[in-house]
Amino acid sequence: MEAFNRGEFYECHEYLEDAWRAETRPIRYLYQGILQVGVAFYHQSNGNWRGAVGLLRGGLKRLQDFVPEARGIDVERLVRESEACLRELERLGPERVGEFDTSMIPRVRLTRER
Repeated sequence: MEAFNRGEFYECHEYLEDAWRAETRPIRYLYQGILQVGVAFYHQSNGNWRGAVGLLRGGLKRLQDFVPEARGIDVERLVRESEACLRELERLGPERVGEFDTSMIPRVRLTRER
């Protein structure tokens, strides 16, 4: 999760994809959800509004099953902050995706960080 929190979304994708593919239990969808949220911000940084919005929606859908907490991760906060990003990207639209305030990008936090 450190790579996610440093904004290294491509690297985070590589790590989480391995964990997601290796896991057979439903917790794999937590990993997939975080992966999709991170890749959404990778797409946003490249001006790909459609990719960012689509992956944020998909990631949020995956994460809903793990609210409020899973594996020590504050999923509720990640979902809430990611939903705010999705709303902002939808408001900006594809023409203004570059205006997205990257300080809004959430971090993956542990429940003890609340």
